[in-house]
Amino acid sequence: MVFVPIELGVEVRSVMVDENDQFRVIAKRFHQSGIITSEYLFRAVAILKRVDKNILPGRYDFTGKVSILDVLWKIKKHDIATLLLTIPEGATIFKIGSIMAGNLGMDSSAFVNRVADTSFALNKYNLPGLEGYLFPETYLFWLGIKMDGIIDMLVGEFYRKTAGILDSCPTNHLSPKEVLVLASIIEAEALHEDEMPSISSVYHNRLRISMMLQADPTVNYALGGIFRPLKYDDLKLISPYNTYGQTGLPPGPINSPGLAAIKAALNPAKTDFLYFVADGLGRHIFSKTLEEHNRAKFNIRRLRKLSEKNHGV
Repeated sequence: MVFVPIELGVEVRSVMVDENDQFRVIAKRFHQSGIITSEYLFRAVAILKRVDKNILPGRYDFTGKVSILDVLWKIKKHDIATLLLTIPEGATIFKIGSIMAGNLGMDSSAFVNRVADTSFALNKYNLPGLEGYLFPETYLFWLGIKMDGIIDMLVGEFYRKTAGILDSCPTNHLSPKEVLVLASIIEAEALHEDEMPSISSVYHNRLRISMMLQADPTVNYALGGIFRPLKYDDLKLISPYNTYGQTGLPPGPINSPGLAAIKAALNPAKTDFLYFVADGLGRHIFSKTLEEHNRAKFNIRRLRKLSEKNHGV
């Protein structure tokens, strides 16, 4: 695949080749688009040059006047239109669906329904669901790629990146799936990678003593992915994802964690921390006791009010 930017204002003629298309159908499509003038000659030359058998699906773009040999050369070189697309760490299936809709013209609801389909996930990947398994990375997609092809790429990248990491699972009280669930919470909490092991230690310490995790992002997820400051009534929500209402981990990941969060979930820092609070500047203050934690929250509120006063807010 070759990524070649096309100048603005230049007329582009495109032909989409789908998987399992017969060559005569492809030839007809090129003819109807006006790229070639003779289907018969195109097919004859393609057979002569053995280009008719191994055609990569995708969108073939052409500008200006091209010959049959130009077209066949592009097909032979698998020179299809592509797009670099980044799935960010911490993206939920809803966010990924939105990215696909905005960049590949895919129906975001159909994408979400597909990856949330437990039967599809179980039958094809032997997984209970695909939230957490769509690995965040920058991908090169060919334009026209089908939904299942995208899912295959994302899930395949997850297994490639985590091979030998999740399988080894050095934590003796968490399964590989539970590690992934914890990693997704860490990913949602941390703005800085260097804090991930400390955040992980808080949750590991709480799990060890059967203390509720009280992780805000799990409640946000239960609310439908509405990531905002929680209200008191939100904490009363009846959901297995409400970690303010029950001990232990939620039943599944709440996003697609990156490799750093997964490693942090597997290798927490050795601390006695049971609490942390955002300092309002993108980092966290960690505490061992509730008294320390409450003092940290009081100081953060005091500094915030002082800052607002100084800036005339």
